[in-house]
Amino acid sequence: MLVINLGHPLTDAQRAQIVTMSGQQIEREIFSKVQFDPELSFSVQSRELVEQIGLGPQDWQQTPLLINPPTLNFIAITVLAELHGRMGYFPPVLRLRQVPNSLPPAFEVAEIINLQEVRDSSRKLR
Repeated sequence: MLVINLGHPLTDAQRAQIVTMSGQQIEREIFSKVQFDPELSFSVQSRELVEQIGLGPQDWQQTPLLINPPTLNFIAITVLAELHGRMGYFPPVLRLRQVPNSLPPAFEVAEIINLQEVRDSSRKLR
């Protein structure tokens, strides 16, 4: 599986949690630092961010992907819309949570959210 990391760098412990939860090995991780200019269009900046990841149309549609989304909500949802357009479905995403009472603050993988499954089950409520 290919992890596209648009959030904070992952630790070895977090990578091990991903492998355990997903049942898949991480073949590669692409880390892209996300820094948007709040004065410019987030749609345009999201497209540029996804472009610099360097995957082609076939890769977006056929490679098993896991996304660690950006931490700012408006960037995350705009990037997810861009990814959905390229992939044809919503990718699974990581949800990290702070480990209680950790000093300095440490984070663990809380879950892998299957966004496409969430979307598909919601369609039944229309």
